[in-house]
Amino acid sequence: MATDAELKKHGFEENEISEEFRSSIIKTGYPAPARRYRLHYEGYNISIEEPYFWTLHYLRYFGGFPRIDKITDIFAAAENSAFFGASQQRLGLQQDKVSQFLATIGKMVRELFQLVREMRILDERLSYYADSYTNSPSAESAEITLKGIWVDLVEQGAKNPASVYGMAREVQFTTLPDLFFSTHPKKQEDVDVVVERERGQFNRKVREVLKRKLRSFLAWKEHTYEELKNRRKFTLKYLRQHFEIIRMYMTWVKPYLKNIQRLQLDQSRIDTPDLIVAFESSMIEVEILAIKPAGMVNQCILMHYLFRTRPEMSYSQEYQRGPLHLGRVEMDFRAYAWTDKEIENYKKMREQEDLQLLGVIDGSVKAALEALGDELMRYLKEAGEEFEEKKEMPKAPPKRAGPFMSVFAGFAELFTSFKMNKSLKQAGKKPTQTDELKLAIAKKNAADAVKKVMWNTYHHFKKQHEMLNW
Repeated sequence: MATDAELKKHGFEENEISEEFRSSIIKTGYPAPARRYRLHYEGYNISIEEPYFWTLHYLRYFGGFPRIDKITDIFAAAENSAFFGASQQRLGLQQDKVSQFLATIGKMVRELFQLVREMRILDERLSYYADSYTNSPSAESAEITLKGIWVDLVEQGAKNPASVYGMAREVQFTTLPDLFFSTHPKKQEDVDVVVERERGQFNRKVREVLKRKLRSFLAWKEHTYEELKNRRKFTLKYLRQHFEIIRMYMTWVKPYLKNIQRLQLDQSRIDTPDLIVAFESSMIEVEILAIKPAGMVNQCILMHYLFRTRPEMSYSQEYQRGPLHLGRVEMDFRAYAWTDKEIENYKKMREQEDLQLLGVIDGSVKAALEALGDELMRYLKEAGEEFEEKKEMPKAPPKRAGPFMSVFAGFAELFTSFKMNKSLKQAGKKPTQTDELKLAIAKKNAADAVKKVMWNTYHHFKKQHEMLNW
């Protein structure tokens, strides 16, 4: 039940006041309607599904409402009822499936961090190789860095007596490290020429060892450079594949999350005296909004159904066991003349927690991917992934966006741009008294028309079901 503050927050000024029970006038939590009818239909040998589909069919085909939105669809059942057991069994299957998907998504997000880190290391190493082949001022430092990596990783540093540092210590080749790190031939074929030209003043033994070390280093450098480039291409393609699989699993898990929310019982109804644990009973709440465009405003009929039923499990040869709902239904007819914005505001006000549940996985994965920084976005674009570019507003300071912000914030930008376009159209003039008067007249005409349709629906339902009518 919405409070006055919640109604005002969504643009509805007046809360409906009604005598729901004898001598008991309360606020219902609904916006004040143009007119309201209430009908209770009870019978322990009739199916209460029939009144819902009768009104749905009448509003759609006889009332002329082309659009009917379902707002609420929740239920509760006594714990010992057969309906509760069947629904909980289905709920358990959905929950098991979701837990498997979420575990897989969590594992793959963790692996995504490792892949981005590996790409970062590969780019760092490849920058040394690419820079060492250029004639830039930093080429020498890149070559020295690669030689240091080669000495530490390939020759195992000073621990190996045959390494550059080991030979300087063990066999007194004290000048070998200085010569090795200061002589920079570009290719293996240039080693002999460069050493003889630049280091000819040293004895032959030192030059032989220097040639051997430089030739070995350059062979390692050329082969590892090609290997790292191929490895980067493979890792980049695997990173995109990994990212697409995460998105695929997220797409798969959302229907299961929605099913779980719909299969969960309405806890507020379980504690009511209408549900007794030992009885075969259940409660169902359904709300639909029938909408018919009528110029500036829409004719709207809000139908609210509250079922208190006795589910009777029946068997069918063609299908499995399923319940037939027998019992009582309380139907509320409310007529409104709403604009498109008021309809959206009402639907937002009536949204259940399923949107929050569906947003858990999006929010957690989004936060994890944003933590990776701009590198993930750059790598995915390089691999061929397409993202919407974030358009900055004029005269606005530039903002750094996370890698996944352009994907998720795209929806926000879409609605923002829609609102901006709408406001720009109306920027030429402010609403005048004439516009407000036109809107008020359109609302009154729409309210008068929808009240007639709602009366016909209410009246014909009573006649069809052999109730007292006039």
